[in-house]
Amino acid sequence: MTLPTRLWFTAFCFHCKSTGGEALHLIHLPATSNVAENSPPETSVHKFSVKLSASLSPVIAGFPLIINSSPLTEAFRVNWLSGTDFEVVTTGKEQLDFETGPNIFELQIYVKDDVGVTDLQVLTVQVTDVNEPPQFQGNLAKGLHLYIVEGANPGFLYQVEAFDPEDTSRNIPLSYFLTDPSKNFRMSANGTLFSTTEFDFEAGHSSYHLIAEVRDSQGLQAATELRVNIVNINDEIPRFTSPTRVYVIPEELRPGTIVANITAEDPDDTGFTSFLLYSITTVHSCFMINQLTGTIQVARRLDRDAGELRQNPTVSLEVLVKDRPFGGQENRMQITFIVEDINDIPAACSTFTFSIMVPERAAKGTLLLDLSKFCFDDDSRAPNNQFNFTAPSGVGSSRFSQAPAGSGRVVLIGDLDYENPSNLAVGNIYTVIIQPSYVFNVSELSPPRTRVGQVQATDEDLPQSSTVYSITAGGAGLQSPNIFWINPRTGDLQLVMKADYETTPAYVLRIQAANSEDMSSVTPVCTPNSYFLAIPVDLRVGTNIQNFKLTCTDLDSSPRSFRYSIGPGNVNSHFTFSPNAGSNVTSLLLAARFDYASGFDKLWDYNLLVYITDDNLLSGRKKAEARIETGTVTLSISVIPHPTTAVTTTPRPRITYQVLRENVYSPSAWYVPFVTTLGAILLLGLLASLLVLLAKAVHRHCLYNTGKHRKAVVKKQEMKDTKREVVVETIQMNTVFDGEATDPVSGAVYEFNSKSGARKWKDPLTRMLNEPRPEGAAQNRAAAGERARPPRSSYEEGDRPKGQVQAEDAGWGPGTRWASQAPPRMETRPS
Repeated sequence: MTLPTRLWFTAFCFHCKSTGGEALHLIHLPATSNVAENSPPETSVHKFSVKLSASLSPVIAGFPLIINSSPLTEAFRVNWLSGTDFEVVTTGKEQLDFETGPNIFELQIYVKDDVGVTDLQVLTVQVTDVNEPPQFQGNLAKGLHLYIVEGANPGFLYQVEAFDPEDTSRNIPLSYFLTDPSKNFRMSANGTLFSTTEFDFEAGHSSYHLIAEVRDSQGLQAATELRVNIVNINDEIPRFTSPTRVYVIPEELRPGTIVANITAEDPDDTGFTSFLLYSITTVHSCFMINQLTGTIQVARRLDRDAGELRQNPTVSLEVLVKDRPFGGQENRMQITFIVEDINDIPAACSTFTFSIMVPERAAKGTLLLDLSKFCFDDDSRAPNNQFNFTAPSGVGSSRFSQAPAGSGRVVLIGDLDYENPSNLAVGNIYTVIIQPSYVFNVSELSPPRTRVGQVQATDEDLPQSSTVYSITAGGAGLQSPNIFWINPRTGDLQLVMKADYETTPAYVLRIQAANSEDMSSVTPVCTPNSYFLAIPVDLRVGTNIQNFKLTCTDLDSSPRSFRYSIGPGNVNSHFTFSPNAGSNVTSLLLAARFDYASGFDKLWDYNLLVYITDDNLLSGRKKAEARIETGTVTLSISVIPHPTTAVTTTPRPRITYQVLRENVYSPSAWYVPFVTTLGAILLLGLLASLLVLLAKAVHRHCLYNTGKHRKAVVKKQEMKDTKREVVVETIQMNTVFDGEATDPVSGAVYEFNSKSGARKWKDPLTRMLNEPRPEGAAQNRAAAGERARPPRSSYEEGDRPKGQVQAEDAGWGPGTRWASQAPPRMETRPS
C-alpha cells in the first residue's frame, strides 16, 4: 500500500500548477504527531496552516482534506479553526488500538485555492500505547442474568472471564472479587462464582444483585453487574386458608345449596393467579364440590329423621386440593358437617277417636284419658319432636280440661250429675275435640318463598276426596295482611315476605282443612304471590320482563278459565300480561316504552296489583257451578335509569389445559427403524422377483403364439380338392457362412456359421430334386440325432406352393430353426 501511494503522490506533485511568484503551500507539514489509543472523537492530533499564493486566492471550501492514507482509515479528518489555520482530529469512526490495530498512519493532506494552485503534504500519526484496564467479554460486559433453581445444592454457578488488552499473550493472571461480600455467594480469585446456601423462592428472596470486579497487575480494574434470579419450582404443597373445619347445617336443604366454601392457596404462585383443583375423596352421595371454586353443595335430600342421619347426623369428608391435574403437589383436609334437625314433621296420633264411659259421681280432677300415649312426632331431636294439645272444644267441653294445659291429660272439672237435665248432652254423650298443634321455626333472614313446614290432614270418610288447606286466622304483619301462604293441595307453608323477629317474634296460625266437596268456591292461587322486578329504562317493547311467569291454580276451575288484569299502579299502561286469558301460565311484558326525557313518565317505582279471576265458564257449561272468585298478586317493579359511571366487572378466571406432545426419538426404540428398513427391502425384493416371473411368462407366451402359424399336414387328395392360397414368405438373412462340412448320412455338403451355428446346403436345389423322400429316411435321420437339420414337411414337391419350394431350396424349410436370430418374416396372400 505504501509504494503505490508514494508514486501517485510524486505524479501528483509533478502536475502542480504555478502562476508565478510564491506558490500556495502548507505550513507545519510534513510533520509527525502522536495520539493516544482509544482517544475519543474530536481529539486534536496536529495543527497546521496554509500560506496563500501571491495572488492571495482563498482556499476552496472543503479544503484542505485527507485524500489518502496508509493504511486506509477513516479515523481522522481536517477541521477548520480560523482563517488559514486547521487541525487534524479523530473522528471516532474507527477505534485506535495500539495492541490490535496499526500504530502508524501516513495521511496525505491536499489543499487547493480558487485559481487552481494546489499543495500536498504528508502527516505521520503515531498511536501511542496507553495502559488499559481489563475488559469483560460479550454479554458479561453489559451485565448478566444468572438463574438458580430453588432448592439446588450450593456449588458452582458461573465462570466470570475477562481479558487485559495490554496482555496480548494472556500470560499475566487477573484477579476477580465481589465488591459487596454476601453470605450467599463467594467468588474465587480466578473468577468462579459459587453459591454457599440453598435458596427458597417462597422465603421472599427471588433475586440477588452482585457486582463482580476484575483487576490487573497494574491495579486497573473493571466491574460488571451480575443478577442472580431464583427460579420458582413446584415444590410447595397447597395450603388451606378456610379456617372452618366443622359446619352445622339444617336438614331438608334444597339440592344445589352451598353449605361450605373451601379455599386454599399455592405458595409457589404467590403474586400470581393460581388455579387449584378441589375434589372430595370420601364417597358420600349427599355432597358435591365445585372443582374450580371449592364450594361444597348439597347433592341430594338431607333427611335428619330417617336413614343413617337419624342415627349419626355427622358427615365427615376429606377434601383434596391439587395444583396440577396430573402429578404436582396436593394437600388434604378433613371437614365435618353436622346436620341439624328442623321441625318439619307434624305431630300425628295413632287413634283419633276415643269413647270413654264415666260414672256420674266421678270426682273432679279424675284423669279420663292421656292422649300423649297415642300421639307422637317423628322429628329426631327435641324440641322439634315435642308437641302439645289445644284446649278442649265441642259440646260440653267446658266440663273437661287438660292438666297441665296442653299436655293431653284430659281430666274432669265439671259436674256430670245424670239426673240434672242441664248437664245432659245429646244422647248422654259429650264430644270433646282436642288436636295436636304444629310448631315451626323460621329464620328472619329467610327470603320469600322459603318453605316453613307442612301440615297434613286425613279424611276417613268414604269415598276418599282431596283435602284443601287454607289459613283462616293469624299471620298478619305490619306491611302485609298475611306473611304466610299455604299450598291448598299439599299443605306446604311458605313465606310471602321476610319475617321480622323484633316486630313479631311468634305467629299463631289457624289452618283449616276441608273436603273439596264442602267448598262452594276456591280463590285462585298463583305463584309467586309477590315478586320484585328491576328493568332498564331502555327495555324494548314486547320483552318478557326478567322472564317472569305467573302460574295459577284453582281447584274448582279449569286451567283455561283464568283472566288476568292489572289494577291500580299501571300508570301509562306500561305493563301487560300475555296471554291475558285462557291459560293458567302467563308472562309479564312491557307494553309501552318509558319516556322520562319529555316528562311523560315521572314514576320510577311501580306497585302493580294483579287480579286473577276464575270465570268457571267452560265451553260445555251454560252457567257457573260456583261463585266467581278473584285472587291477587303483588308485583313491585323498579325502573333503572342509564348508569352515569361505567361499572367494571372482573371476569371469572378460566383455566385451559393445553397438552403439548413432542415427537422425540428414543435410543431405546432402535428396532423401529430397523424393522421398517428390513421390511421395505424384503418388499422391494418380492416385487422384483414378481417382475422377473412376469417377464418370463410374457416371453414364453409370445414364443407359443409364433409357433401356431404352422399349417397342419393334409393328405394329397384333400390338397387337390382344396382351393389353394398363395403364401409368399420372404426371409432376409445376412448370415456369413465361413465353413463347410459333409453330412454323414446323405453325404451332401453344407455350409455353416461358426459363431451362430446357422447351416445351409451348398447346392440345395440339386439336393432337393435328386434325393428320394421316403418317410423312413426322414425318420432314420431324426433317429441318428441330426439336430442341426429338422425333418422336412410331408408335402410332395408337386403339392407344395411354389414360393415354399423356393424357400426350401434356399436352405430354409417351414420348420427350420437353424439361425440363432431370425429376421422378421413377411407373408403376402393375394385375395
